[in-house]
Amino acid sequence: MIYKVKLKNSDDMVLLDDHVYEALTVDPYLSKVDFINNLRKHSSGCAVFQKTWKKADGNFKTETIYLHKLIAEKFLAGQKKGNRRLVGTKNGDKLDCRLENITWRSRSIASRQRKTSSKTGFTGVYQEHNRYRAVISVNGKSVHLGMFDTPEEAAAAYNKRSKEVYGEEGKINKVRGWQ
Repeated sequence: MIYKVKLKNSDDMVLLDDHVYEALTVDPYLSKVDFINNLRKHSSGCAVFQKTWKKADGNFKTETIYLHKLIAEKFLAGQKKGNRRLVGTKNGDKLDCRLENITWRSRSIASRQRKTSSKTGFTGVYQEHNRYRAVISVNGKSVHLGMFDTPEEAAAAYNKRSKEVYGEEGKINKVRGWQ
């Protein structure tokens, strides 16, 4: 069974496996701070618990717990190996916190998976005059893949090389007709 938990500051919902939901609701500390009912959508798009506490000396301490990271540390700790120290989601939906969707990644994988800042809307595709250049980074070096008439053609060239070089961990642009 999948639980859908509404966020405090958004109409969005977080998806949780039933046993994860139960563990989060019975944990003594998380129950005490009403963790599940105080989840918010962070500016990065993920679910976060954030509370500010007044300390005895009059200062304040802010506690921040990222839901996907808490789940990974509690349930997927055995998969955290080598340089895979960052937590991400396989399908790109940061509010889908089901165990099957959460994964440990290296910084380089996380970098490849983040949203593009290219004005074309495709990773590795840049407009130059009336044509589109496809470029990919391999071992820290920029590799020119060619010039194309449309951004979709350039994105498909990027996808092909990304699949060859990085396999399942490579970034794939969403281009119609490309698998």
